[in-house]
Amino acid sequence: MPKGKTDVKRFQKQEKRRLRNRSVRSAVKTFVGRARQTIAVAASRDDETVQSTVLRAIRELDRAARKGIIHRNNAARRKSRLMKRVNALQSTATGGA
Repeated sequence: MPKGKTDVKRFQKQEKRRLRNRSVRSAVKTFVGRARQTIAVAASRDDETVQSTVLRAIRELDRAARKGIIHRNNAARRKSRLMKRVNALQSTATGGA
């Protein structure tokens, strides 16, 4: 446990940041999971629903990266994987050409 006055303040700030980071990280996971799920059942959904959920997940990933909660390369990798799934879905829907 921190002993000095400054140490106590630093500890309190770290705790606030940790809680905020955890909630943002959890939200990002939720949005990415929803996007993946929407892509997986896209045969029964319209194209607009898939696009909106994927764009929302990308927006949340960018926001977390901008705040420094996740690394920017981590966000880029996750966005790339999501778009890869969307593009694969669209190519199978159009006949795989």
